[in-house]
Amino acid sequence: MHVQEWLDTIPAVAIYALVAGVIGLESLGIPLPGEIVLVSAALLSSQHGDVNPVVLGVCATAGAVIGDSIGYAIGRKGGRPLLAKLGAKFPRHFGPAHVATAERSFEKWGMWAVFFGRFIALLRIFAGPLAGVLHMPYWKFLIANFLGGVVWAGGTTAVIYYIGVVAEDWLKRFSYLGLGAAVLIGIASMLIVKRKATKAAAKAEAAAEAESGPEPVAAGE
Repeated sequence: MHVQEWLDTIPAVAIYALVAGVIGLESLGIPLPGEIVLVSAALLSSQHGDVNPVVLGVCATAGAVIGDSIGYAIGRKGGRPLLAKLGAKFPRHFGPAHVATAERSFEKWGMWAVFFGRFIALLRIFAGPLAGVLHMPYWKFLIANFLGGVVWAGGTTAVIYYIGVVAEDWLKRFSYLGLGAAVLIGIASMLIVKRKATKAAAKAEAAAEAESGPEPVAAGE
């Protein structure tokens, strides 16, 4: 059985729910591959007649906005102790360096950090909880959150959908080997982005330590 035939057996409602759920949980602050799931679903919608790209985009947007809003409420209630707990549980995502980098972005850009954070993997996870921790006014957060969700989810869905339509003839001959290669490429891309984000965070932390200078030496030591 070709991949296309297998994909045709997946109910559209299951795809909508999966996309909304994964993106919502990622926006809430749980490290999940929301962007990869959205891209895969948008590509599928171009080949799966039952999957409506408009409905898919709406579900992705709803998941992003609702997830971020819940994350905001949790962050506002939990405060910095919540970030400390998350850092202990998910050190690769909520470590001190990552938190410091995200916090500097929020302090510099304000609500624009929420908007543009939707397009950056690290900030996409942090946006909701960190905005709540920093007590950003909810109306500002909601505007940036909604606009960012619409542009990111709707734009990604539209672009990938039309790319899939143009490449329809090739995709019909997509084999399991091709699917596996695509998945590996997606995972590799995600790992590269994470590695670059980690290096950038480490450099930022080193720069911050250099600016603060060495600790004063007590007299007599």
